[in-house]
Amino acid sequence: MSQTNPIDVPFAPGTVWLVGAGPGDPGLLTLHALDALQKADVIVYDALVSDGVLALASPSAQLEFAGKRGGRPSHSQADITLRLIELARRNLRVLRLKGGDPFVFGRGGEEVKALAEAGVRFRVVPGITAGLGGLAYAGIPATSRETNQALILVAGHPAADGEDRTNWEALAAAGQPLVIYMGLSRLAEIARRLIEGGLAPETRLAILFEATMPGQKAIETTLAEARQNPPHSPGAAPALIVVGAIVALRDALLDHLLAP
Repeated sequence: MSQTNPIDVPFAPGTVWLVGAGPGDPGLLTLHALDALQKADVIVYDALVSDGVLALASPSAQLEFAGKRGGRPSHSQADITLRLIELARRNLRVLRLKGGDPFVFGRGGEEVKALAEAGVRFRVVPGITAGLGGLAYAGIPATSRETNQALILVAGHPAADGEDRTNWEALAAAGQPLVIYMGLSRLAEIARRLIEGGLAPETRLAILFEATMPGQKAIETTLAEARQNPPHSPGAAPALIVVGAIVALRDALLDHLLAP
């Protein structure tokens, strides 16, 4: 009796696959993501997609960079979306490759909405978001029965118009660990507002650089120290900030945790 391969999903010409590439380590790709990399005619990829992931693409695939980085000249979201539609209408197999998970601070919802409005069929392949993969590689359990029953993922940068609509004081009052994406440049202000919201100044936090990659680095500090003297990124990649009781859980793990 023959069986179909559940990994071998047809990638039809004229469609777009929106795929999460994970936080950087190619080994964290899903099998569907790997399959898409090997079938796509054109791959439109973001700045946070690692070279190791791109190396797994088919040699015949056309690679197009469409990265967006805060504070730097970037492709506009409208231009990226129009390009996806154009490529699909040329009857190509289009892989839109995003770092982490496309629906977790990845603008994936905006892109598939535009594809749907244009009549372009699409498939979404989730990826491991940096806020979970980075924590795991740093030896920080995202949840533990002894510390928390929830985990809050929050963007640290302001909205597109420059206004910060995040109620940091309310997040502090929730009493649950925070994983802050793209917030290092505003860490002093965020720390101040979290303290004003009720978190103790001695609350521990960890800042993760190059999450899941061989150069991954974790710096630990406290809210009080971060408010006065926030660390700076040693490289170009964005950092993750983890705030709360789960940071202390790594104390018992680090001596036995294998490096990425």
